Amino acid sequence: MSAHTMRIDPRQLATLVGSRLCHDLVSPIGAIGNGIELLELSDEFPGLTRTPEMRLIADSVSAAHNRLQSFRIAFGHASADQSITAAQLKKLLSGMTAQHRIKVDLIAYGTFPRDRVRMVLLAMMCLEHALPKGGNVMVRHSETGWKLTAEAEEIRADTTLWAWLDQSETLPQRSPSPSEVQFLLLAEAAADCGRALSWKLTGRSVGIAF
Repeated sequence: MSAHTMRIDPRQLATLVGSRLCHDLVSPIGAIGNGIELLELSDEFPGLTRTPEMRLIADSVSAAHNRLQSFRIAFGHASADQSITAAQLKKLLSGMTAQHRIKVDLIAYGTFPRDRVRMVLLAMMCLEHALPKGGNVMVRHSETGWKLTAEAEEIRADTTLWAWLDQSETLPQRSPSPSEVQFLLLAEAAADCGRALSWKLTGRSVGIAF
């Protein structure tokens, strides 16, 4: 191999892998969903799709499909020249939180760069981590940027984890687990976009702004 072979940035490589995985998984999950729809239209199995077992399968497939659509943007490659509408963002947020007892209220209008939407979804995942029993989330876009605020009866307050969003040269006391990687990814995404992050964690609320 030539010493002058171009090497890809590890972070870009990770996002490309994320995009590939999500892309390849969406097709088979979508095919399962189509199969369930065909069963619902068929007269050969009357009442089958109304059984608890089939409804569980249908709901699980729908949730997995919605989650993957969000993962494609949150963990995949996102460039500033790609855009997503407010209506599409609303669908993504609703789909990713549907099974987590989280109600999302989005106040945003127009079209947004995909890399900014990626930050919104990663921030939503950070809030989701802090809401073990669900809650209400307000996602607001204004001239100054984005602000996500969550309220709930119980907040999981792990300041050593949230410290990853401080964008400090001093590393936090512990590294994120696989289920917490969104905190590290959000901090890196903000740095890549030249955006400052801020967060606030209290007994019954948590917020992220950028």
